[in-house]
Amino acid sequence: MIAIDSVTKSYGSHVVVDDVSLALPDAGVTSIIGPNGAGKSTLLSVVSRILGADAGVVSVEGLDVFTSPSKEVAKRLSILRQDTHMTARITVRELVEFGRFPHSNGRLTPECRVAVAEAVDYCDLGDLTERPIHELSGGQRQRAYVAMVLAQDTRYVLLDEPLNNLDMVHATGLMRLLRGLADSQGKSVVMVLHDVNYASAYSDRIIAMRDGALVQDGPPETVITEHALEDVYGMNFRVHAVDGDRIAAYFR
Repeated sequence: MIAIDSVTKSYGSHVVVDDVSLALPDAGVTSIIGPNGAGKSTLLSVVSRILGADAGVVSVEGLDVFTSPSKEVAKRLSILRQDTHMTARITVRELVEFGRFPHSNGRLTPECRVAVAEAVDYCDLGDLTERPIHELSGGQRQRAYVAMVLAQDTRYVLLDEPLNNLDMVHATGLMRLLRGLADSQGKSVVMVLHDVNYASAYSDRIIAMRDGALVQDGPPETVITEHALEDVYGMNFRVHAVDGDRIAAYFR
């Protein structure tokens, strides 16, 4: 479990994450939704200790992420940031191998090579391993970054807006891949999403934030409702049941 206890993060006088406490499960898919500026990405960055907190504690499986060695935290928790990019002209295989750094310190072991091969296979990148990253399509590149995170082999996989700049075909494919990862490998996938309908269709739990605070937390059937979404976004919604999923539409 990832335990977030009274976490606050501010920039000057502006509070971005406001006294947030919650527990993230050790398996399944959790989506964090909310309007721009709600604190979603900042919270994920604090949990993964990319950012420090002004107050509060975050622990993963009992390990304090702020005081424990980076290597130990990285064996338990991985993150794919929305601004991840590689300026070097490296291949897909080389990118995925970066995920093994917490385990290998740059010297790949036989175990590392197995983990890399499994991640490449899981993300269906076998025909692309020797292709330079900069030659890939947006959807292929995003799968390669996900494979890098999977090669790190952590129980907790955090992703900040993984659908950013993907069309519907590639976004749906990636969501299926992440859902399958949670189901087949028992991992905890926690992601920031802007599309509430992808969150509804693929998540076990949805956390909604507004103005740095938690305002909704529960399964899709309790969060993807007209009243709850209006509370989060300040907009009018209609929610319909479609093949067992709750689909939200905004209207004037």
